[in-house]
Amino acid sequence: MSVNTVGVQLSNASLRYNDSEHVTLSGLSLSLNAGKWTVLLGRSGCGKTTVLRYLAGLLDDKVEWQGTLATSDELPLTDRIAYMAQQDLLLPWLSVIDNVCLSHRFQSPVSDKTLQTNQALELLAAVGLADQASTMPDQLSGGMRQRVALARTLMQDKPVVLMDEPFSALDAVTRHKLQSLACELLRDKTVVLITHDPQEAVRLADNLYVLQGIPANAQSLSVPLTSTPRVLDGECAELQQAILDQLERDYE
Repeated sequence: MSVNTVGVQLSNASLRYNDSEHVTLSGLSLSLNAGKWTVLLGRSGCGKTTVLRYLAGLLDDKVEWQGTLATSDELPLTDRIAYMAQQDLLLPWLSVIDNVCLSHRFQSPVSDKTLQTNQALELLAAVGLADQASTMPDQLSGGMRQRVALARTLMQDKPVVLMDEPFSALDAVTRHKLQSLACELLRDKTVVLITHDPQEAVRLADNLYVLQGIPANAQSLSVPLTSTPRVLDGECAELQQAILDQLERDYE
């Protein structure tokens, strides 16, 4: 499966929820480069998830919006986004493979079911779960469930992937492994990742922004030129400390 990559430019964006007197985002500009990982960090409640939800088209009737949202191919983002949440959101009454195929079950003719199943099996093999296709979600560990969620995201085959802290609930070793796996399997996608973890940001980011202030805007930080997922060397440690310093200032 393959898709054309697409870049997204968000310029001078301001956003306020209809039921709030307070502006959430103001003067926000982000460059989401085609085929690259853009990572957003910031304190809790600063508007990171709001950015993702707006990009996904989930807030259109809930907010007042000003600014420019443009794509590199000048086509709308509608139907070109996959969303991977913090929770795996697997349906407990469906097997692993049926969870992976879920979106296609509602969209494709029955005659395509064999093709879908074969594609899903390939993706399960890619995430190391080839032998778990018939397993029910309650029989899986947290890390395995997130691997299924990653396979489901890949199955949608969208050019833009939005990830809202998908690895935050995992132990350190499992999180590290899934970061590397996601980086490999999503390499041709335009990815936006939200995280609270500076180390995760340093490992995965091609573009890195810290959301700061009330209302929030975005500060861009330079990342090492090494390829992702990065080995955490001295340069990465310095960037990680710079991120922490910037985040701490936003709490003062």
